[in-house]
Amino acid sequence: MAADGWIAAARRVPSPNCDSRPPGAEISLLLLHSISLPRGAYGGDAIERLFCNRLDPAAHPSFLDLAGLHVSSHFLIRRGGELLQFVPWQARAWHAGASRWRGRERCNDFSIGIELEGTDDGAFRRAQYARLGQLVRSLQARLPIRELAAHSDVAPGRKSDPGTHFGWARFLRQLARAA
Repeated sequence: MAADGWIAAARRVPSPNCDSRPPGAEISLLLLHSISLPRGAYGGDAIERLFCNRLDPAAHPSFLDLAGLHVSSHFLIRRGGELLQFVPWQARAWHAGASRWRGRERCNDFSIGIELEGTDDGAFRRAQYARLGQLVRSLQARLPIRELAAHSDVAPGRKSDPGTHFGWARFLRQLARAA
């Protein structure tokens, strides 16, 4: 992982939807999300367009609700395992929204956002788990990451991703084996 906050293994797609973290903010949380645009459609460029403020709201009826939204994530893991990076890890990506984790507000301040291409009611692929494991290990080697949570954990009632089909036990076993 480069000192500039970009990971060499990731395809860079710089997003303007980021800013500086608060002074002294320690990055201690990895926050998992899921996304597909339109819902259940995979492989297109709509996610990249959304995170870069280039999504045409007229391109699909479901995009109308996203008009004017300025969001991003640090990383996206595609269905086949391709890794994209939108924001360098030192910067604050705009992925968690109104959020709270273990008594701390504003999770964007102290977290890294990782999107998995998928839906909150569907299974994820083996290639995604493998790439996620590699990414998490790489981030843990560089940052004081102590916790891993779901978007639904930090914004209960508002968000449901990555969903009940994300294999937490499987993924945590995978991380433990690699340690």
